[in-house]
Amino acid sequence: MIIEAILKINPNAEVTIKGDDINTIEWHNGTTPIPVADIEAKMVELPTAEEEATARENLKASAKAKLIAGQPLTEEEANTIVL
Repeated sequence: MIIEAILKINPNAEVTIKGDDINTIEWHNGTTPIPVADIEAKMVELPTAEEEATARENLKASAKAKLIAGQPLTEEEANTIVL
């Protein structure tokens, strides 16, 4: 989750982390370090694995209902079916 938070802040960041220890972040190839407090704040905003699974299941259910009703799907709904 630490790397995901870093990449939400800076999608081009190049880092490595030992385990799940936020204090072991190593910044590579000139990536500007992000303060630990900023990373921790972003981590709180990220959805948990359970929340992501629930959201995906909700999208699948929505896609199914729309298909049955003959309604167009959003791209995100269509992706749950074909990806």
